[in-house]
Amino acid sequence: MIALAWSGGKDSMMALHTLRRRGEAVATLLVTLNEAFDRVTMHGVRRSLIHAQAAALGLPVYEVWLPHPCPNEVYEQRMAEATRRLMRQGIRRFAFGDLFLEEVRAYRLRHLLPLGVEVLFPLWGEPTHDLVQRFIALGFRAVTVCIDGNRLDPKFLGRTLDLAFLADLPAEVDPAGENGEFHTFVYDGPGFRSPVAFAPGEVVFRDGFWFQDLIPIPGSS
Repeated sequence: MIALAWSGGKDSMMALHTLRRRGEAVATLLVTLNEAFDRVTMHGVRRSLIHAQAAALGLPVYEVWLPHPCPNEVYEQRMAEATRRLMRQGIRRFAFGDLFLEEVRAYRLRHLLPLGVEVLFPLWGEPTHDLVQRFIALGFRAVTVCIDGNRLDPKFLGRTLDLAFLADLPAEVDPAGENGEFHTFVYDGPGFRSPVAFAPGEVVFRDGFWFQDLIPIPGSS
């Protein structure tokens, strides 16, 4: 059984899609949450919306709570504790949606392999433009929820991730935002029992990042 690191965005969604296509058993979605804001770390998506998304995908959520700000040693301690707890539940394979950042892959391996688990990178090496094109062609629907204000114009915030979005991206921006330029929330597509309904909320600028709040619509999923 596999625990899949989950943000609710396009990369983790494509990792789930790829694993399911291979016939792999994904047992839970491993989500890190910000204790101060009750939201997914980095993406800023509400916890309730992530749970609605997981329910639409037919999977449980395993939560790891992190302080804000979060020292690296605290992150590593809490992730190690979560890994050990999941191992006691019979989960010994952990998957990530990383694409090409070698230092991130090496970091995960360095901290997880000593615990005795298998680490999977189902998307590793796929060209980012090809991945996003495939994401769109498969019929997934996503909206941008976070923009790094130093790397991308905030006018891209709240937009649908589609071919027009890709065409408008500056040449220096990775098509999948793999360098942290932007993050997304996926609300419909293959594997969803029903779309996750939401309404756009306020736009917030914090610590150099622009966030588009998404407000869950009760009764969806």
